[in-house]
Amino acid sequence: MDIEATRDDAIEDLRRFDGVLVAFSGGVDSAVVAALAEAALGDRAVACTAKSETLPAAELEDAARVAEEIGIRHEVVSFSELDSEAFVANDDERCYHCRSMRLGKMFETARELGIETVCDGTNASDPGEGHRPGLRAVEELDAYSPLLEHGIEKEGVRAIAREYGLSVADKPSMACLSSRIPTGLEVTESRLSRIEKAETLLRTWGFEQFRVRDHDGLARIEVGADELERALDPEFAAAVRRHLSDIGFDHVTLDLEGYRTGSVSPASDGGSDESAVDVETVLGTEYPTVDD
Repeated sequence: MDIEATRDDAIEDLRRFDGVLVAFSGGVDSAVVAALAEAALGDRAVACTAKSETLPAAELEDAARVAEEIGIRHEVVSFSELDSEAFVANDDERCYHCRSMRLGKMFETARELGIETVCDGTNASDPGEGHRPGLRAVEELDAYSPLLEHGIEKEGVRAIAREYGLSVADKPSMACLSSRIPTGLEVTESRLSRIEKAETLLRTWGFEQFRVRDHDGLARIEVGADELERALDPEFAAAVRRHLSDIGFDHVTLDLEGYRTGSVSPASDGGSDESAVDVETVLGTEYPTVDD
């Protein structure tokens, strides 16, 4: 794919709208959509971030900074997913309920600003990434997804972000805090708060790709493969256990499989459970001992 030509086509396409409001998290996908919209429409493009309990404060600050980089008008609106019993119940449709509420707030804000079109950052890689009920909300509410419309996959999004000189070009994906709570366990403000505090600690300590999963008081830490050795350091283990206990976790563990998306969510429809363990194989395996 010719990324420059595709980018130009997306900009030209956006020019047909009188104005657009971009659902803006500050991540690379929504940042690129905002940059394309600003290039196409100038001051008729608005980036809007929805503040709620599931959005870390650091991400809200990042969104404001990235909007300033782009030079696009930035609005912040507030709502609470916790007002929805369906969201709090945290079934396998949680992302659908969340996305419906969040995008609904975007359309409400757009109407107040006299804007008809809401854009989101769904890219062409997203539909093939397993269980993604949030995408149904995008279709039902008829948000416009320029990256998806023009077949721009994740690597292409990052390439465009680099062309624009955006600081988030290589930023890891950042799902909302509720994605750290296993399906079926209620989403509560206290759980979201301790997850945010725990992940703020890991970020402060220099980790880049990580999640802290909250299994009803047990913190399961996932870090990227290239950071796993650091996480196994005894001094880190002692510090993280102490600090996470202080913020409300009863137990702290490190997941040796490392960081992976969707590890507390339903498996992909029709897919096999690749993580299933063959007990006979495990019991029949010879592992090295201290004397080996």
